[in-house]
Formats: sequence, structure tokens, C-alpha cells
Amino acid sequence: MFRVSDISHSDKSATRMTVRRVIFASLLAISFIGLTALMAVTLSPGGLQPLDLFILVCFMVTLPWTIIGFWNAVIGLLIMRLSRDPVTAVCPIKPGVPDAQLTSSTALLSCVRDEDVDSLETNLSAMVTNLIRSGYAPHFTLYVLSDTSIDAIALQEQEMSARMSERFQGQMDVIYRRRSLNTGFKAGNIEDFCDRWGDEHDFALVLDADSYMSANAIATLVRRMEANPNLGILQSLVVGLPTDSAFARVFQFGMRLGMRSYTIGSAWWQGDCGPYWGHNALLRLKPFKEHCRLPVLPGKGPLAGTILSHDQVEAVLMRRAGYQCRVLPLETGSYEDNPPHLLEFIRRDLRWCQGNLQYRRLIGMKGLKPVSRVQLFLAILMFLGSPAWIGFMVAAAVLGMTTDYAPYRADTGVVIFFTVLGMVFAPKIATVADVLARRDLRKAFGGPVRVLISFGSEIVYSAMLAPIMAVAHTLFMGGLAVGKTIGWGAQARGVARLPIPLAAAKLWPQTLFGLAGLVWISSQPIELVWPIIPVAIGPLLAIGIAVSTSTKFLGKLGIRSTLWRIPEETRPPAELSDLHLPALAQHTAPADAQTGLVQGDPKPAEI
Repeated sequence: MFRVSDISHSDKSATRMTVRRVIFASLLAISFIGLTALMAVTLSPGGLQPLDLFILVCFMVTLPWTIIGFWNAVIGLLIMRLSRDPVTAVCPIKPGVPDAQLTSSTALLSCVRDEDVDSLETNLSAMVTNLIRSGYAPHFTLYVLSDTSIDAIALQEQEMSARMSERFQGQMDVIYRRRSLNTGFKAGNIEDFCDRWGDEHDFALVLDADSYMSANAIATLVRRMEANPNLGILQSLVVGLPTDSAFARVFQFGMRLGMRSYTIGSAWWQGDCGPYWGHNALLRLKPFKEHCRLPVLPGKGPLAGTILSHDQVEAVLMRRAGYQCRVLPLETGSYEDNPPHLLEFIRRDLRWCQGNLQYRRLIGMKGLKPVSRVQLFLAILMFLGSPAWIGFMVAAAVLGMTTDYAPYRADTGVVIFFTVLGMVFAPKIATVADVLARRDLRKAFGGPVRVLISFGSEIVYSAMLAPIMAVAHTLFMGGLAVGKTIGWGAQARGVARLPIPLAAAKLWPQTLFGLAGLVWISSQPIELVWPIIPVAIGPLLAIGIAVSTSTKFLGKLGIRSTLWRIPEETRPPAELSDLHLPALAQHTAPADAQTGLVQGDPKPAEI
């Protein structure tokens, strides 16, 4: 039964969210108009020619995500520094009673396809063991939902499930199911679970093969879901596991810096229309079954048929049904493995690219919230920004070869360059500022000197990586136009050196792009082009970067250097001890169950 106070509180919350969204939209619009006008002024002294207009349009396409990232970072930093409880400030849902007994039934869904079974068993066994130790196990059932296409791997999965079922008999049920056809890919896998077992559980925790969550993190999600009956999806903030992959080590350090300010800032204005990233998230099964079945897109070609990027669509459908979708921006207890090398990183991104471009057919669905439509549009624009950026750079190069820059304004051009550069890196800068301002975080990341060196080198690394990815996205979208597709195959997980011929076969377009860029840069006045040298160097060295960062040697060297350190390496949480991660091999002492720290580990120097 609703009380007047409940209705009043709901109205106030809705009004507050409306005000926040109006403020954010205004900031976005003002920034977009201002930067577009500034670029027009830069190009206009000699009159806007067709090439100038092309540059302006490409610039405009790249702006929205840059501006959104900037304002998310600014808002996130303000909340992190000024709010007593940043999490509650952006996720104001009832937390439930701490340490109270759970009252619901939750299915743990391990969705796998052609995965390394040994690693899978290690992760799942550790999660189940921690749930048993914590006393939560009676409220959970583990489902290994296999879409594996290789019979030998499927046999290993069955044997693994049998071992786990015997090991945890009487403590937690372990159920294995393999589909002969992976209709609908991962979304279809979960849909099949819902049809078979969905009525037996209240919630489902969706896990990827590389997912790992602590018992406390899982219980935190469940308690909040129990306490908030209108909550449909609760997404945890997923961080990278300590890794011995050189590529993933630098990448996830940058992600760790950027994600906290960005996620808190975005949660501030998205509110109950929050994201769902497809894993490490809790679903309320009844409305998910009833309202979140994905449509099959009509027509032919790679953008028809099954929706690849299912997660955001399921979130907007859940929101359409009247249930909240929220992200809980806590950096504890929820983990994943990041791609171990550049080629796997590109392949994952291209699958997302194809899936996101399918959203063009979904934006007009009836009943969607306005914020949901904006999210689908921005998801498309995320990848359209890559060919726009390539077009901008190529057109600017042509402009440089056909003019002496006299008709253009250098002063406003410099302002645009450094403004956009600051906006691009704003989420990482914001989190670094928060880390340096807090003694506990400074120690967790290894001290201010180590943080600043790691931050500076990661900025160069990401600046070199960005054009590599932009070339890959652009070529892939060109392939989609002629019917090429990527599908959904097994993902690479472990660290293994990439063969040079394979890297060369995949990355030769980036190499040619980098070579052309370097030739152009060498023909221009160095004082004008020095800031964009990484744009050419990154693609030029793409093959070498891919091969070298995939080696175990460079991975071990990265660990020994102590650069790009994440807090889990400084003080490994107890929950990670059962994973036996190579990146934490130096921490051999048992972890303390109360503090989550490794006993006997020397206190790290704050340098």
C-alpha cells in the first residue's frame, strides 16, 4: 500500500531528475554550439569552401561523446570531492539491512562459448566457495549455460560441472545446460534459461566467462534488489582483475582512472535510466522475462536479424516497463578480465560496433523513455565518430597540402585543439585529481609519483591506440555496407605472443595510415603539427605494439616496474586469493578475512 509520503518522495525524485537532465542537456548544447562556432570561425576568414564544410561536419559528429565525457567528469569530480556519500548521491535506492539474511532466490548465470574450462572452473569455484563461507549459498543456484560449438570443450564443461556438483553437493546446486544452436547469441542463451528455470528464482546474476564477484558484492546487489521492488536491473561497477598482460595492464589502468568520475557523473543525470553492460549485473527475472525479449530485426544484411549488443536494449525495455535501471558505482568486489592483446580488443570493439549500429532500427520503438532514445542514439554515434574523425584528419591533411594556412585563424585553432584535448582526457584527469587529494587512494595506487608517471605514459599510450581503433572501426563499417559481418565467436583470454604474420595481416591498413600521416607531418612546419605526432606514430607501430604487448616477458616487466598499478595489486583483497593470479604471485601470504589484506605484506612506500 502506498503512503502519501512515498508519492511525495517519488514526485520530488522525478522533479530532481528532470532538473538534472535539463542542466546536463543545456551544458551539452552550449558546449556543442560554442565549439562548432569556434571551428566555423577558424575556417571562415577565406570563406567556407566545400572542403571546409566537410571538415566542420566531421568535427561536429565527433563532438557529442567528447563533450559528454567532459561534463560527466566535471560532475563526477564535484560529487566525489563535495559529497559525503557519492554512491548514494547518484544511486539513491534503499541499501537493505546490512548482514541481514537474504530472503530471495538468485540464479548465477555463467554464459560461456568455447572458453578455457580451467580458468572458468577456477573463477566459478572461487565464487561458490566464498558464498558458502559467507553463509549465502542456500539462496543461490549456479547455472553453466553453454553455447559451445566444439564438442571436446563441451565435454570438458560437462566434466567440470560434474566435479563442482559433487564438490558442493548439499551446499549449492550446479546445473549444466548446452544448447545445440546458439540462437540469439548471449541474449538467446539467457532467454532459454528464463523459459526453463526463470520461474524458480527471483533474480539472476549475469556473468561472463571472465567475470568474478565477491560474496559481499553479490549480497550487496541482492539486498538492494530485495529492498527496492521497482528496481529491474542493478549494474555493478566492473573493474579489471590484476593481469600479467602488458596490453591489458596499461589499458585497464587508464580505464580505472576514467571510469569512476565518468560513471558517477553519468549516473547523476541518467538516474533510473542507467546502463546495463551485459554482465556482473543483477536482473529481476519476472519483468525481464515479460518485457525484455529482444525483437529480431527484419530484412537482410549484417544490421538485420539478431541484435548483437543486447544489453542496452534490454535496459531500455526494462525501463519502458516501468522498472528502474541503475548502476552502483562501487569499485569493490566486481571484476572482469580485459582483452589480453590488441587484436582481441579490436575484435570485441567491432562486435559492439555492429551491434550498436543496429540500434537505428530501435530508436523509434513505441513507449521508450526520452532518455532511453538518447542513449540508443549516442550508442550509434559512439562508433560513427571514428569515420568522422578519419575524415576530419584526411581532409585537414589535404587542406594542409593545398594551402599555406593563411586563410585560416591559428589563434582559434589552437584554442579548439587544446580544449578538445582537455575534454577527451577529462575523466582520467578528474579521477587522478581525486586520487592525489586522498591519502588512502594515493597509497592504493602506489603514491603520487608513480600515479603521475603511470598517468602520463598511459595518456601517450591511449593517444597512440585511438587512431588504430578509428581505422579499424572505419574499415569495418565500410565492410558492413557491402554485407560483411563479425558474428559472435570465442574470445581470447590468456596471455600468448601474437604471431607477427597474423598481426601484420590484421593491422597493415593502420600501418599504411600511419606511414601516410608521418609523410604528411614531415612536410609541414613542426611547430604546427607536433601535437598530432602520436596520431601517426601509433598506427605506424601498430604491428609492433600488438606483438610486443602480447608477450609474457613484457607483461612480467610491467608488473615488476610497479607502474600502472591498481589498488588490488597494492593490497590484494582476500576474495582474489583463490584465483591464483600471476600478477599477484608475489603475495604468497594468506589474506586476512577481516581486512581483506595479505598478512605480512610490507606496507608499500608512497613515492
